[in-house]
Amino acid sequence: MKLIITKEGRTYLKEENNLSLNEGNIKKVKPGKNKTHSGKTIYAVNPGFSDLIKKIKRGPAIIVKKDIGLIITETGINKNSIVLDAGSGSGYLSAYLANICKKVISYEKRKEFFKIASNNFKFLNLKNIEIKNKDIYQGISEKNLDLITLDLMEPWKVLKYASKSLKLGGYLVCYLPTINQLEQLIRNVKEPLMLIKTTELIERKWITDSRLRPDSKIIGHTGFLVFIRKVC
Repeated sequence: MKLIITKEGRTYLKEENNLSLNEGNIKKVKPGKNKTHSGKTIYAVNPGFSDLIKKIKRGPAIIVKKDIGLIITETGINKNSIVLDAGSGSGYLSAYLANICKKVISYEKRKEFFKIASNNFKFLNLKNIEIKNKDIYQGISEKNLDLITLDLMEPWKVLKYASKSLKLGGYLVCYLPTINQLEQLIRNVKEPLMLIKTTELIERKWITDSRLRPDSKIIGHTGFLVFIRKVC
């Protein structure tokens, strides 16, 4: 399997033999620069994690990369971290966390999403994810966690369980689309948990072809990220 990149920046995940594209055909793709039968240039590289995850099957809406990046940098998780992700949906956030962490436990209560996420983890060849068809509102089995991430309608229902399952200094991060949910969550945070930070990110790309200017389309509000920490 190779990642094919055109001069226009389009990408395809394809087998190396008997390649057929709009740009033309190639009997055997070699690494690097290639010419199709019609003379068009394409490039072939080995796909990385960030390439493969674009091809996973989608179920519900996902947390976008700008928000995932902030979760990773603010909490400082690393190759030694053990993380629980609940409301995992198609497994997008769980997969990104597993790409850098020692282990991820993924909770998804809806069977159709559980099946989608399980198949996506297999496609990405992630061996360090344990997925459970489980409702986190009923409790958390795991202890001594470095991070818990929640993409749920009512994350305040998990606070009592998170306070027992996080290690001292561990983080709870909640992803919430509305101010109403944000207000309800903040109102319920109390010791041994402490509210650390609430933020949102706005992403704007730039056009860099013959022009150099901001793109008129931006990724605006996707959700609030609430960072909570176990402090005692």
